[in-house]
Amino acid sequence: VYYYKPLEINKKDAIFTGGLNISNIGSKISYTSNDEKNFIPTTLKIGAGLSLDLDEYNTIAFSGQVEKLLVPTPPIYYEDSLDGDGNPVIEYGKDPNVSVPVGIFQSFYDAPGVAKDPLNPDDRSVFREEIREFNYSIGIEYWYAKQFAIRAGYFHEHPTKGNREFFTIGLGLQLNVFGLDFSYLIPTYQQNPLENTLRFTLLFNFAGLENENKPESE
Repeated sequence: VYYYKPLEINKKDAIFTGGLNISNIGSKISYTSNDEKNFIPTTLKIGAGLSLDLDEYNTIAFSGQVEKLLVPTPPIYYEDSLDGDGNPVIEYGKDPNVSVPVGIFQSFYDAPGVAKDPLNPDDRSVFREEIREFNYSIGIEYWYAKQFAIRAGYFHEHPTKGNREFFTIGLGLQLNVFGLDFSYLIPTYQQNPLENTLRFTLLFNFAGLENENKPESE
């Protein structure tokens, strides 16, 4: 779902955008040689952005996004306890062995929960852990003459849910037909497997190529 709305802010042209996306909805697959099948990373993303033309040549844009995996959260099992069928007994959380549609909806309330008091592990906050499963990212972008761009961003994932946390900086070049984007990832702590990550994107605008090939009389 995508929303696009032209605006006027302080007598300057602006554009507000919003979107919602659910990706990777599909059946379970086996990631190893055994027959055990697991969920693919179904992901919910909700984002919004605001672009503002400062003048004829300068444009600045702000954006933000929230995302969450729509797969069951692993429960906490009783240590060395099995039920009558030989399966581990769940102490906190929900059974992750469910269908894909059930797993999508269950992902919003199936967390084992965070213990409010270390001395009382049975008093747990499911809501607090569910909030930790959301990742957040923000970004800012500056364009000059709709051709040269400078970007910066930040991504946060809770330490107990993967601990990916980094800044990004980037440059962009947009011509009539080709576009080139470059970004560099800067982790917030050393010895991060994501450090020194470079990303490149090459764009090809077929509409721009068609316009270039049109005779001047058109």
